[in-house]
Amino acid sequence: MALDADTFDALIDTVRRFVAERLRPLEGDVEAADAIPDAVIADMKDMGLFGLSIAEEFGGLGLDMVEECRVAIEMGRTTPAFRSTFGTNVGIGSQGLVMAGTPEQKAAWLPRIASGDIVTSFALTEPDVGSDSGAVKTRAVKDGDVYRLTGTKRYITNADKAQLFTVMARTGEDKGARGVSAFLVPKDLPGITIGEPEKKMGQKGAKVADVHFDDVPVPAANRLGAEGEGFKIAMRVLDRGRLHISAVCVGVAERLIADSVAYAGSRSQFGAPIASHQLIQGMIADMKTEALVARAMVLETAAKKDRGEDVVLESAAAKYFASEMVGRVADKAVQIYGGAGYIADYGIERLYRDVRLFRIYEGTSQIQQVIIARETMKRGG
Repeated sequence: MALDADTFDALIDTVRRFVAERLRPLEGDVEAADAIPDAVIADMKDMGLFGLSIAEEFGGLGLDMVEECRVAIEMGRTTPAFRSTFGTNVGIGSQGLVMAGTPEQKAAWLPRIASGDIVTSFALTEPDVGSDSGAVKTRAVKDGDVYRLTGTKRYITNADKAQLFTVMARTGEDKGARGVSAFLVPKDLPGITIGEPEKKMGQKGAKVADVHFDDVPVPAANRLGAEGEGFKIAMRVLDRGRLHISAVCVGVAERLIADSVAYAGSRSQFGAPIASHQLIQGMIADMKTEALVARAMVLETAAKKDRGEDVVLESAAAKYFASEMVGRVADKAVQIYGGAGYIADYGIERLYRDVRLFRIYEGTSQIQQVIIARETMKRGG
């Protein structure tokens, strides 16, 4: 483990209390305002949450994958928008730099990412490019010691407040993934405009927006890796990100189960708490079983990743199962609550809407199926 056991246990305890005592009471306010309070963001910075996955030498906590997933599970027990506030710094917004950055690039950016002074975003998706991520159309044309970057990225998480984007752009004439390169693009370069945040079905407080690049002069020194390695970097970043999201799904499911059990014990029908009725018990049993399976998948895969094993298949399987699982758990939670589950005051309908996104971003369930099948066939079963 990256931290000694006592230190990590203290971190988990702190995060658990932060979620229960600080964040859960604010869930309704975040939903209404569609914003995370500045004071909460400051608390997250003080706790080191922006630097969970960044090495200690750069000011982060340097958690390994198992530890990161355990923190993500704890953060899943509240509105997902809270985790999204620092999630790009921990995952897709920083890990390209961690994995492929030069010593100079890491020294220049990672300390400020770990502290939360810089918020990062990962810019891959485009208006015509989603699941087919090798079909990137944004172009970066070499011009002396800069690349001229032109194109539009869509549905970019934290784009409204990001100061640094990891951008995938086409640099060569090769079609498909081989022509894609990765760049570190500071927001203050000329030619960058950020669109208005989208109105979304759920996860209020976590903003997504378009990012437009109009002949943006990106220093050649800001390229991540060699030309043509961008797609490979993106896929490595997404492998890790999918595992993190899987852990968040487990946390949300555990929250929904706990809330459902408490409600079923207090709500009476036919002269007894509904928790005593077998059809309610059947739903609770299904919810708990699936959540336990997902938790086991996530932590086992995280341990394999920490050992340096290939987890492309396992990460896709964990993300596929956990994101679909939490959708089923949320649906059953609404059913257990009955009419109250459909009413905003109880928060269950909010989480029902929130979890729907997990089956779409960082690779849809259908893309995970393709990866799982491809990797299974590679391994011969």
